[in-house]
Amino acid sequence: MKSGGSFFNTCKPYIAMISLQFGYAGMNIITKISLNGGMSHYVLVVYRHAIATAVIAPFAFFFERKQQPKITFPVFMQIFILGLLGPVIDQNFYYAGLKLTSPTFSCAMSNMLPAMTFVMAIIFRMEKVNIKKVIYQAKVAGTVVTVAGAMLMTLYKGPLVEMAWTAHRHSTSGSSSSSDDTSKDSSDRDWFIGCILLIIATLAWASLFILQKAALKTYSNHQLSLTSMVCGMGTLQAIAVTFVMEHDPSVWTIGWDMNLLAAAYAGIVTSSISYYVQGLVMKTKGPVFATAFSPLMMIIVAVMGSFILAEKIYLGGMIGSAIIVVGLYSVLWGKYKEDQENKHKLLLEEIPEVIKPNNHSTTTNNNNGINVAGNIEEEKAAAVAIDLPIFTAPIKPT
Repeated sequence: MKSGGSFFNTCKPYIAMISLQFGYAGMNIITKISLNGGMSHYVLVVYRHAIATAVIAPFAFFFERKQQPKITFPVFMQIFILGLLGPVIDQNFYYAGLKLTSPTFSCAMSNMLPAMTFVMAIIFRMEKVNIKKVIYQAKVAGTVVTVAGAMLMTLYKGPLVEMAWTAHRHSTSGSSSSSDDTSKDSSDRDWFIGCILLIIATLAWASLFILQKAALKTYSNHQLSLTSMVCGMGTLQAIAVTFVMEHDPSVWTIGWDMNLLAAAYAGIVTSSISYYVQGLVMKTKGPVFATAFSPLMMIIVAVMGSFILAEKIYLGGMIGSAIIVVGLYSVLWGKYKEDQENKHKLLLEEIPEVIKPNNHSTTTNNNNGINVAGNIEEEKAAAVAIDLPIFTAPIKPT
């Protein structure tokens, strides 16, 4: 029983992250159906983050209401910009790109996130690069490969790739004329515009991560509060943007249909539950582990999209997606090795301080003439010596 429980505990992070990828994939499919049905992506962003705020805010109030940080003007501006980058720019551009391309393509573009975040971290001097080391060479090479894959997907669409279960659908709709050529040109133009919108969305997402790292210094123990405030601020900003972009009041109408499901699903599953689950996983396994599962979402979406939406998959998208995944794992490998190296350095810095003899304390005896401090130092040294073999294989400098 004990071994079974231990095995389950080991598997829990993997089960959680795989389940999240199914959740994200469902969001892309449901949102695509809603957008194709005519829902405004501006309105969808408003409803999504309003629902997310309503779900997260009560938990933030009950669990984090004590010792709340003061909202100074710099803190308010951080929250304001986070709301602008995430709910407004990222989500609106992503949904607009999703509408013009496909769920699988959108997910593939999202895999550029680690590479873009790495580049922005270098620009803002949050990350140092020693190009002589293999780990940094891997991160730089992965970034270049990822960008190359995205450029290929943007500039080269390629021929249609037939799946075994979709070939009959495409063949039955296949009598064409000059009108089809016109629609093809329009489709290619929309595809290119969709690619640009998705790249801008990913860039905004990466910028959010950079700024969020600074904001978490203030809200390190109040992450739910920060999330609820960002979602709330983003909701207000998204309402203002929608009033400017949408002049027909009927776009706000929502019933018990796919539009409500898309907003509720994205707000509850993607913006609420996923935040909590991913936070738990990152505490135990780290951010690299959490990010490494993102290509799985692309595969799930490709299969679900081909069945549910009869999504067309093109050769350029497949090749570009594969290149992006290679670049993604190169960046993640470099990040993982860098984290391991930093942890090792910290251990090497701490160990000499623990085992260093204290000349003042070793000469202090108690009333019975026993060298108490000396014995304590010996016990500490022995305790450390027990753990030392774990670190006897240091990472070789490259």
